[in-house]
Amino acid sequence: MRALNVSEPWGLDHLKVVELPDPKPGPGEVLVRMRTVSLNYRDLMMVQGMYGRAGAMAGAITPFSDGCGVVEALGEGVTRLAVGDRVATMFFQGWICGPPTLEKAQTALGYPIPGAGRELGVFSQEGLSKVPDFLSDQEVATLPCAGLTAWRALFEDARLQPGDTVVLQGTGGVSVFGLQFAHAAGLKTVITSSSDEKLERARALGADHLVNYRQTPEWSKPVREATGGRGADFVMEVGGGGTIQQSMRAVRIGGHIAIIGVVAGAGEGFNPAGLIGNSARLQGVFVGSRDMFEAMCRAIELHRIHPVVDRVFPWTEAAAGLEAMRAGQHFGKIVLEF
Repeated sequence: MRALNVSEPWGLDHLKVVELPDPKPGPGEVLVRMRTVSLNYRDLMMVQGMYGRAGAMAGAITPFSDGCGVVEALGEGVTRLAVGDRVATMFFQGWICGPPTLEKAQTALGYPIPGAGRELGVFSQEGLSKVPDFLSDQEVATLPCAGLTAWRALFEDARLQPGDTVVLQGTGGVSVFGLQFAHAAGLKTVITSSSDEKLERARALGADHLVNYRQTPEWSKPVREATGGRGADFVMEVGGGGTIQQSMRAVRIGGHIAIIGVVAGAGEGFNPAGLIGNSARLQGVFVGSRDMFEAMCRAIELHRIHPVVDRVFPWTEAAAGLEAMRAGQHFGKIVLEF
């Protein structure tokens, strides 16, 4: 089989296709023929050797956590799945249920476990889940990280009620999923972007308020206006240090800020004393469990939510797909197809 491979000195130029022996499933394992994978910002950082836990990476890795494939063979004792089942790979192979722990966090695909960027993959039966039939392979591949991160932030961690106001930063994969989920749940939505064209696409997905943060850098002000001065109940914080101050000014007293990404880079220093003044809650979010994933899929099926796939590349052109993501021109998700 063929697989993607990257090693020191890291970088997109060092991501290549290699030949490896066809794997065989052992007890409790499943052989999956991959059809699609989707790209996350984590993947770009990892291939570049910049990922937090990847600082100690040694040797070559097979990247990517999010994939869709079909079960080809079963190892001894497999009961969750059957040959022919279409499945998604779980970001954390060992996080089945309950709260996160260090042990569960050490079972992520891509690193330390070889990822989904290969024609054939062997995975634990516990690290796979069947998926809604009405979704395409491309759409399924977007669910394990971006979809589940948005789902957990909104419905597992925050205490939101229909009619509450949520702010989605940008129009990348997590924020677009957040918009779709929030709209389906009867939440009021404010979305930000530097592109009027992307904002209009967000309007078509149900966004109630649009803010161009390039034209309005103090975007917390229109959020306050949209909420009658009260502030948003929830902010999907994907920018990091470059946006956290605006999130703090936009959130209501007792509101919830989900810390998901750092795509805006460093910004002005964060003064935690501001949390005392408004009793806001900041919570880091790193994907979720298999139980959360399956709850999300039930909601997706009920509301017939189609994930937004913006661009598709052949899997052998993974570097080009990652470069497109780095350029930030996409709306929703970028997918690689086998």
